[in-house]
Amino acid sequence: MKQVVQNYKSGELALLDVPVPGCKPGGVLVRTAYSLISTGTELMKVSEAGMSMLGKARSRPDQVAKVVQSVATNGVPATYRKVMGKLDSYTPLGYSLCGVVEQVGAGVDDVKVGDLVACAGNEHALHAELNWVPKNLYAPVPDGLAPRDAAFGTVGSIAMQGVRQGESRLGEVALVIGLGLIGQLVAQLLTASGVRVVGADPDPARCELAERLGAAACGDPASPAVESAVAELTDGHGVDQVYLAAGGGSNQPVELAARLCRDRGRVVDIGKCRLDLPWNAYYEKELDVRFSRSYGPGRYDPEYELEGRDYPIGYVRWTERRNLACFLDLVARGRVDVGPLISHTAAFDDAVETYRRLEDGELKAVAVLFRYPEQADGAGASAAAPTVAVPAVRRGGRASAPVRSARTPVRLAFVGAGNYASSMLLPHLARRDGVELSTVVTTTALSAANAQRKFGFAGATTDLDAVLGDDSVEAVFVVTRHSSHADLTRKALLAGKAVFVEKPLALTGEELTGVLAAVEESGNDRLQVGFNRRFAPLLRQAEQRFGPRTGPASLRYLVNAGRLDQGSWYLRQDTEGSRFAGEGGHFIDTASRLLGADPVSVYAVAASGNEDLQVVLGYPDGSTATIGYVTTGAAGFPKETLDLVADGKVLQLDDFVRTSVYDGRKRWVSSRLPKARDKGQSAELAAFVRAVRTGGPMPVPLESLVATTAATLAVRASLTCGAPVPLAEAR
Repeated sequence: MKQVVQNYKSGELALLDVPVPGCKPGGVLVRTAYSLISTGTELMKVSEAGMSMLGKARSRPDQVAKVVQSVATNGVPATYRKVMGKLDSYTPLGYSLCGVVEQVGAGVDDVKVGDLVACAGNEHALHAELNWVPKNLYAPVPDGLAPRDAAFGTVGSIAMQGVRQGESRLGEVALVIGLGLIGQLVAQLLTASGVRVVGADPDPARCELAERLGAAACGDPASPAVESAVAELTDGHGVDQVYLAAGGGSNQPVELAARLCRDRGRVVDIGKCRLDLPWNAYYEKELDVRFSRSYGPGRYDPEYELEGRDYPIGYVRWTERRNLACFLDLVARGRVDVGPLISHTAAFDDAVETYRRLEDGELKAVAVLFRYPEQADGAGASAAAPTVAVPAVRRGGRASAPVRSARTPVRLAFVGAGNYASSMLLPHLARRDGVELSTVVTTTALSAANAQRKFGFAGATTDLDAVLGDDSVEAVFVVTRHSSHADLTRKALLAGKAVFVEKPLALTGEELTGVLAAVEESGNDRLQVGFNRRFAPLLRQAEQRFGPRTGPASLRYLVNAGRLDQGSWYLRQDTEGSRFAGEGGHFIDTASRLLGADPVSVYAVAASGNEDLQVVLGYPDGSTATIGYVTTGAAGFPKETLDLVADGKVLQLDDFVRTSVYDGRKRWVSSRLPKARDKGQSAELAAFVRAVRTGGPMPVPLESLVATTAATLAVRASLTCGAPVPLAEAR
């Protein structure tokens, strides 16, 4: 495996091949998904390694004192050999990561293989592909929290311990000096606790970021802005606490703390800064100076960290591990937002170059993450980025299409008659020649009676089995809530019916596999999913105008989904799946139609605190499709806009009311539709009825329907692991 190391004597940084650590009792072996560079602590260590020997001595007087003591005890030659041997060795970097448990050691029963955990420790949470982490230095990641964000767990715990040392109370005012990574997190934690925060940092960008994330006011400590903000917020009394999160050799932070703190206020040192306390200023205000020791109680105690001996909660409420779990919970619930702090994400293979750019100042950053490869040591797909299997379609030996008379009408039954069925499907079918609406099945008698009266069904019932057992019914429409789609589809296929099921076909891989098992068992592959957009007339016209392509294409699809009304059943994610799981197949299918293939990879990123997604699909010929699914856009903006770029041409779709094609020489623009936008439902239904009537192929190959469903399900897998997820056909 690979690990980032540094030679403290020469300053050399390297990505070294090292043996895989063993999985010892009392801990777990973790494969890293993301690790976080501490742009303060780590860069200080990297910078020190590049100094001369005299510079190293000046920067670490504590170590010089140890050398002097060793000389007195062991003599100069032995001490020299010891010091040079230690300096001329590789040392690790890193202490904050998130990854997947690969092995569980004896005595560990709170996690299992495959669980996502956040890990801490400068000897255990290293920038390495695999780490052994003892029990008290990891915490399970809450459901829904992306590994990228969970990688902040350790630095979040450092900030949290500092806030605990300050003993902040609701309504107080605090000053945070230094708005780097730790300072930004301290400011957010204080804000989440009901404390008003003033920030001080010479970097205007960091001040603006802190204000955007909740600080009341921020400014350069050398300017009067900070002092004015403190005076205004405290009626001139001064802040209740000061948090020193700055580094460097200046004594300015300590002096500023004394000047702006109230009488008997608290000063908490979190960072490593100069602490020449001005005696008169601190004495006259009787300031309480406190130190915050890293991640919390348990730090530097080998019995706690290495042997797993926890402190009783009745005596020590917040330990290292409890701080870590608490911070992860706050991020998962949206009380702390780490996303805006991420300045750069680098591939782990580029680790050395990333450190060089940070040290040279070429890369300005608050937080930098390493993203680890999907493959590790040739052992197959990393647990952090699992391959999602696309179930293979296996048809039984029976005939695919039933034999029927072309002159008789196609008899259809509906299971479900809610808003979508009543507004978008049944009006088209009720007036179509050659179609007979046989029976409508609903869970309540009144809704069935309403649908029968409105659309002319011959019968209405609440008994699904009666419809499935009716040999005269040739096709069944499944238009119910999402959680029932797969099961109803499976039953209808086994009953020998052609099936039109509204999206989604399935909400889990198990449900999708169950549908395909019914296809194989029955030999009935007569299935269509309601992916109607590929049938939209304007899109078909634009495709023809665009013509065939020879090279890879880039497709951008923005879905301005908007917010749902409170109480909508779409919001019941525990039973009905996420919004994207419910309707994302529409957009993936449309992209696949335009690109002429099914996707082979899925990468999804979620915005913090809402349902906004960016989904990137990869295709076999190198084409990509990016689907932006947003719920926070303006209501007046079009719901769906699409651009397809390839071979010097551009196709634009404007919400299914207008399309444009540019080919470099001329532009073709469709005329605006004279009626409401047409998203293809009528054409889709006509194609389905025609396939049932003639026994011809279904409008969309079953393999494509399965691939689109698998890709939709892979979005959640990618969000969980924080990496691209390959799609591979199961064998």
